[in-house]
This record gives sequence, C-alpha cells and structure tokens, in this order.
Amino acid sequence: MLTTRDFAANHQRLIDAASALFFRDGINATGIAAVAEFAGVSKMTLYAHFTSKDELIVAFLDKRNERWEAAVQQTLGSGGTPATQLLDLFDLHRQWLREGGWRGCPYVNSAAEFPDRSHPVRLAVDRHKRGMKQHLLDLAEAAGLANPRTLVRRLFMLLEGAFLTGALEHDDSVFLIAKDLAAELIDAARSA
Repeated sequence: MLTTRDFAANHQRLIDAASALFFRDGINATGIAAVAEFAGVSKMTLYAHFTSKDELIVAFLDKRNERWEAAVQQTLGSGGTPATQLLDLFDLHRQWLREGGWRGCPYVNSAAEFPDRSHPVRLAVDRHKRGMKQHLLDLAEAAGLANPRTLVRRLFMLLEGAFLTGALEHDDSVFLIAKDLAAELIDAARSA
C-alpha cells in the first residue's frame, strides 16, 4: 500500500526528473516515458500524479516559481532600501542563471515551445513573469521613484536581456552591465 509520504516523494521525484530533462533536452523532445524512467517510477505511476504532459509541465513551472518566490523573499528580507533591493534582484538572477547550468530561463524556453498564449503552459509562464514585474513595481513604488511603471518595464527588459545573453554567451558578467544600467535608471527616476 502506497503511503502519503511515498506518494509525495514520487510526486517530487517526477517534478525533479521533468526539470532535469526539460532543461537538458527541451520540453517537446522529452517524452513521458523518459520522465518516468528518470524518476524511477512506472508510466502508470506518473499518470497517477499528472493526467497529461501539459499538467506535468505546469507543475514543473509552478514548483520552480515557488522556489523563485522563496529566493526573492530571502533576498528582499536581507535588508537595504527598496532602491538597493531592486539592484539585489539582478544579483539573484545572475545566481539563478549559473545554478541553472546556463540553460537560460525555463519560462522563456517554455514560451518558445508553446506559442499559443492561451495554453496552460503559457499561462504558467505569464504568472511567473507578472510576479517578477510586481516585485519590481512594489520596490519602485516603495522607493518613491518617478514613473514606476515605465521604470519597471525598463528594468524587466534589462533582467530578461541579461538572462538571455548570459545563457547564450555562457557569461554572467552581463548582469554587471545590466545592473550598472539599472542603477542609472534608478538614479534618474530618483531625481525626476
């Protein structure tokens, strides 16, 4: 008889396996059988947890987002002014690029494989990206910066561009450039 603990362990193993394979091989190139085998469970066990591959992909993205949100809260909880915390998010993105094995952003990668904006995978991507923008907006408003929505769009583009460029060039120093540009934008918004 499968216990609740075993069920939860299998569930996590499946998400971990999907994460590793989706990062390594791509989502569309990774079959359900490969995920089950990598997790050390049967296909039937996988389908007891996820009714479809799409559901597994969304679970992978949502679980990663939970980890991301925890990392953001830890970063923001370490102190500093809202303006410096905006810059701290550039350091956090840099760290996640390195820890992700230079494979880029799984949300951008997922969006590329699922172009239909109404698809559940794209909705999970959009939730994550909206959350990122909301953190930036909350900090920009708390810092009393001028035109916070415009500033957030610019900072978001810097973060996304640095993540993409860093992955393509296997060079996280692009975040230092992006962070310098962000500091200039923040200073300009401060004095506006």
